[in-house]
Amino acid sequence: MTTSTMLLAAQLLLLMMMMPNVQAGCPDKQPGLQPWTPGHSEDHRVVIGYGRKVLLTSSATVHSIHILSGGKLVVADTNRPILLRTKHILIGNKGELHIGSPDCPYRGNLTISLFGRSDDSDTEHSYFGRKYVGVGTGGTLEIHGQKKLSWTFLNKTLHPGGGNEQRYAFQRGWGNRGVIVHVIDPKTGQVLQNERFDTYRTKEESVRLARFVDSVEQGSILAMVVNDEASNNLEDTAKKSLTRLGSREVTRLGFRHAWSFIVVKGDSSSAEEDRAVYQGTKASSEARSSRVFQSGFGEHFNVTTSSQWLQEAEWTEWFDRDDERGSGDWEKLADLHKAYPDRLCSNPMDIQAETHEGVPANQSGDVLHKNDKDFGLVCLNAEQNHGVCHNYRVRFLCGKLVRPQACVSITHISNSTILDLAEPPEGWRPGDRVVVSSTDYSMHQAEEFSLLPCPSCTPTQVKGHGRAQFIHQGAPVDGVDMRAEVGLLTRNILIRGEMEPGCYGNEACKFFTFDTFGGHLKVERGFRAVHVSGVELLHMGQQSMGHYPVHFHMNGDVDSLGGYEPPTSVSDLSIHHSFSRCVTIHASNGLLVKDVVGYDILGHCYFTEDGPEERNTFDHCLGLMVRAGTLLPSDRDSKMCRDITDGAFPGYVANPRQDCSATSTFWIANPNNNLINCAAAGSEETGFWFMFHHVPTGPSEGLYSPGRTEHTPMGEFTNNRAHSNYRAGMILDNGVKTTQANDKDKRPFLSLVGARYGPHQDADPFKPRVPALIHHFVAYKNQDHGAWLRGGDVWLDDCQFADNGIGLTLASGGTFPDDDGSRQEVKNSLFVGESDNRGMPVPDNRIWGLGGADLSGRTLPRGVDFPIRGMQIYDGPINVQNCTFRKYVALDGRHTSAFGFRLNNSWQSCPNNNVTDITFDNVPITSRVFFGEPGPWFNKMQMDGDKTTIFQDTDGSVSEYPGSFLVKDDNWLLRHPDCIDVPDWKAAICSGHYAQIYIQTRNPATSNMLMVKDEYPDRPLVLEGALGKRKHYQQFQPVVTLSKSYTVHWDGTAPGELTVWLINFNRNDWISVGFCYPQGTTFTVISDIHNRLTKQTRKTGVFLKTTQRDKINHSHLARGYYYWEEDTGLLFLKVKAYNSREEFAFCSVKGCERIKITAVVPRGSPPADCMARAYPRHAEMPIVDVPMPRKLPDARLHTPEHFLELKVESYNTRFFHIKEDFAYTEVNGKKMYQSEDGVHLTVLDGQDGTQTDRKAFRNSILQGIPAQIDSYVSSLRDGSIVVLTSKGRLVTRGPWVKVLEKLGVDKSVKLKDKVVLVGFKGSFRPDWVRLELGEERAKVHQVLPIPVVHKMKL
Repeated sequence: MTTSTMLLAAQLLLLMMMMPNVQAGCPDKQPGLQPWTPGHSEDHRVVIGYGRKVLLTSSATVHSIHILSGGKLVVADTNRPILLRTKHILIGNKGELHIGSPDCPYRGNLTISLFGRSDDSDTEHSYFGRKYVGVGTGGTLEIHGQKKLSWTFLNKTLHPGGGNEQRYAFQRGWGNRGVIVHVIDPKTGQVLQNERFDTYRTKEESVRLARFVDSVEQGSILAMVVNDEASNNLEDTAKKSLTRLGSREVTRLGFRHAWSFIVVKGDSSSAEEDRAVYQGTKASSEARSSRVFQSGFGEHFNVTTSSQWLQEAEWTEWFDRDDERGSGDWEKLADLHKAYPDRLCSNPMDIQAETHEGVPANQSGDVLHKNDKDFGLVCLNAEQNHGVCHNYRVRFLCGKLVRPQACVSITHISNSTILDLAEPPEGWRPGDRVVVSSTDYSMHQAEEFSLLPCPSCTPTQVKGHGRAQFIHQGAPVDGVDMRAEVGLLTRNILIRGEMEPGCYGNEACKFFTFDTFGGHLKVERGFRAVHVSGVELLHMGQQSMGHYPVHFHMNGDVDSLGGYEPPTSVSDLSIHHSFSRCVTIHASNGLLVKDVVGYDILGHCYFTEDGPEERNTFDHCLGLMVRAGTLLPSDRDSKMCRDITDGAFPGYVANPRQDCSATSTFWIANPNNNLINCAAAGSEETGFWFMFHHVPTGPSEGLYSPGRTEHTPMGEFTNNRAHSNYRAGMILDNGVKTTQANDKDKRPFLSLVGARYGPHQDADPFKPRVPALIHHFVAYKNQDHGAWLRGGDVWLDDCQFADNGIGLTLASGGTFPDDDGSRQEVKNSLFVGESDNRGMPVPDNRIWGLGGADLSGRTLPRGVDFPIRGMQIYDGPINVQNCTFRKYVALDGRHTSAFGFRLNNSWQSCPNNNVTDITFDNVPITSRVFFGEPGPWFNKMQMDGDKTTIFQDTDGSVSEYPGSFLVKDDNWLLRHPDCIDVPDWKAAICSGHYAQIYIQTRNPATSNMLMVKDEYPDRPLVLEGALGKRKHYQQFQPVVTLSKSYTVHWDGTAPGELTVWLINFNRNDWISVGFCYPQGTTFTVISDIHNRLTKQTRKTGVFLKTTQRDKINHSHLARGYYYWEEDTGLLFLKVKAYNSREEFAFCSVKGCERIKITAVVPRGSPPADCMARAYPRHAEMPIVDVPMPRKLPDARLHTPEHFLELKVESYNTRFFHIKEDFAYTEVNGKKMYQSEDGVHLTVLDGQDGTQTDRKAFRNSILQGIPAQIDSYVSSLRDGSIVVLTSKGRLVTRGPWVKVLEKLGVDKSVKLKDKVVLVGFKGSFRPDWVRLELGEERAKVHQVLPIPVVHKMKL
């Protein structure tokens, strides 16, 4: 026996040894199976039991199938499709259904079609209902279809109508003279030959052309063009050959004529031809032909030929012959020809004009007398409302000499689309259907395609039938992965519900026109084994409780902890066009849900139901087009919420946004579940929603102690993404109402309510905190929020937010973080305001408008003027670290900002909020922060939280002042004399030690509170309270500067009960407060400590009345003092902390230190406003306790923009009877005094902030005709910053005052003796232009952006 023969025998023996094992893995190859062909009868009730094992080998229709008591049904894997129709399949105790196996996936095509109506006369099953595949106790379900790639990403952007593909492009110019001929295959559109014949040079070339044309095979496509010149030696032999083809123009071809010709040889009627006469060296001419042909694959291709003399053009240099002085700026073409005779053409094709600052002439604000390519530009000063034109420069578009160009192109036109994928589409076949997700705000831009054969596709391409209607991104945009998901909908095993043509006999018909009674698959507790993979579920789920496409119901542990080996799983599923959810997990733990696609679903898609569900893993699951359903309040949209009032108490009036409207792709009722590599690609409300059942409800009642889920640590949340959702990409907040409706709370059971999350070890709030970690979460194109996360320790790392209305909000607990000592943080993350993913204008787009740095058309998240924000600072404490903000650009009319604050906010703002190591990329310095101003979206800015916003810029990466605090510019509780205004941000940069006090009031609780810092008695902070006026108590939450004195007043009756909470006070921190009460009031004042975790309160001391005000400073913990100043009505206390505090805690380690005042207020007392009596008696000189930090030097800044600090003051001093005047301008610390009476102007370059000039004008000049100052200001270059100070007794009236209008001052202004102005000479008015007036003193201390930023108008 030869060596090769021995080797072959060994291989055969090995194969024979393996055969039994292979067969053992295929259930339909197991011995003992009886072939089963039940035929077709809808009345045939099948029972497979008592050890009977059958093999279904062909299609069948039966009433029902019950498999139990050792019965086993196996579906044969044949090359013939099998359709099994039945009303239900029940797999009972010891029953088994097998379709393929993990080692032997089913390869054929199987459809299980569940039929029946909701109103059938059959008695429905008490547990499973109707139209189901049910796995009962002891049952086994093993379904394993072919392994296919479930979903992946686009790897190349798909454009609308993107089926056209230019597969051939030919172009020639100088040096390729003559007739160029292409021969094209009519079946494929491929170029078979191309030749050039120089019929200008020789007659032999003409003969060769004729022979070539005659030799081409009949039916071939000929495409011909002339390049340069072809007529000189074009002889009759060639002309006759071309005429026979169908040419009518070749005999007229003249010198340098352009000529193009397309024809099918043998069909002269197919000819397309064009000729153009040569127009000379300075004019274009073109002959162009085009024809569409049908290929052999039923598609089309277009052949286009072009022969032309092409004139190109170029812009001249910029010319500036004149300026605006005199009558105006004259840039006439005739004058420019004389001045620059060799640098300008005589007949320009176009003109461009701009100011010297680069502002286009049509945006300069000037009225242009003339702006024409044949005349030039003229701007007349007399025609300008502001008096003087800008200085303009112009340039002209001049044509070059023509050149020849010949082109032949072939574009394939098909009603198909090539999808470039991120990975090879394993198992995808022609005929399969896929869905491509939206990458814009609307989830409805998802599109389906049927796959076509594509022999020319690469291993990562597929071809889909039809053309895309929308843009689908296929690449990262501005650093954010916005690639569309592509999900496979087709599997070789299909379980479907058979549907009626329309909705019938169901409450859901109020909201849906289609039948919603689909099939469902349900698994009962105690099943023996369930593994389902490679299955398509179509028209599954019912708009009734408990009937979902895949439903694990009250199963307990379904992994190894429950004795299941291998652990239970569902994988590689496609669930689409479903009528109630995708995968529901109810009181079941440890289930693996992997590689599942859910598309076009009613109600929450991936749904954990009651709260006890833990340790389940969603791995690489995709959900898109998730729409509202009727089952739960959280499923419902606004209409459903109002119309469905079952379970509500009589008189209930729905508030849909609060009670319902929470439809989510992933609804997670217990945080201890894992979400890895999942995508929520479009929901009517939210992508991922973590919410909390305070107690388990329904059948799960009693499975955990009250409040457990609110303290349960979060499972793994890594590499997930959410986009195209209406409300948010992700929400971690809220709970559901776990009590029935009653007269005190009329809302239905399971309506949305508030909840607070604070994860701790073992879900025990007395044990150490465990942060919830959110890693690499991507959220883009969500209309409201990228993410809204409320809780204790919630930490984000390496996340990406782009094109969301608001990128990220981290919220704590309103008044307090419920988990005191916790913090929230986001680090190493990217925020993009308006990316280059601009979307497209389609009827479905809710908002289309201008936006982005280039002010181009784009889809917008909310209204056209909605203030887009990256990081929304709210509650606290939060930390933002090492994050990049990109492309946040505010417009005049839209307050876009990288950092912003919650709108219309009544709650607290923690002074420990801080940011550090922030990078800005393509974010103007004016758009870094915005604190808000009255107007659209911000309303009146009268709510307490709107006024008390604050955060610390730890390293100066935002403000350029390391360690500074940014505060609202009109909050004088926090300001001091050295604070620096930031007008563009409506903020001030300050320094200090800050904390909070919470003042709770009762009896009454209806008054507004006025709080005054004694250093600024004319700048009270008016607070309305956080709770509204209908509560039995009210609370006020101001941020205060420590070691300062304050008074508190009321616009109504003083409260009979008042509690002061010390928040964020460190040990020995203090403030002094005088509370206003009417005369005759008596008091009881105590101190206590309240432990918010144990809800226990311990009295710590008593305050005694003293007749010496200074004695209040000698209080100690057990005994304090209050001073009642009855003539002013002020009750003075020293509010001091006696206990230390953990770093992030609001209260001390022993609890919240409080002072409680109980007052007996005389009846009929007037409003308790003591300010008129308190001041000026208690007014104090403003003092800076914490020096302002030094501004970072420009060399340490990471952007070319920076702030210019200006301090400008005009004032007088008195020493006895001697009065002296002073005025100075300080620029970045360099101070310049004004020496003479009158006004002094300091001029700074708006591009770099350098000083360009200084000029003084005495009062004597200002009294007369203001020619000098008027001429001087008019002569300043546009873009100049002009700082003005006054000294001495100023001339406050007269013609000279109008000059100030050129610097941005209002016309109606009335000057006073002391004037300081930070003005701007230019065509727009920046927000930082500021005029301050006073009789004794006027001062401006602010920063402004360099270079000066011109906000484009919305």
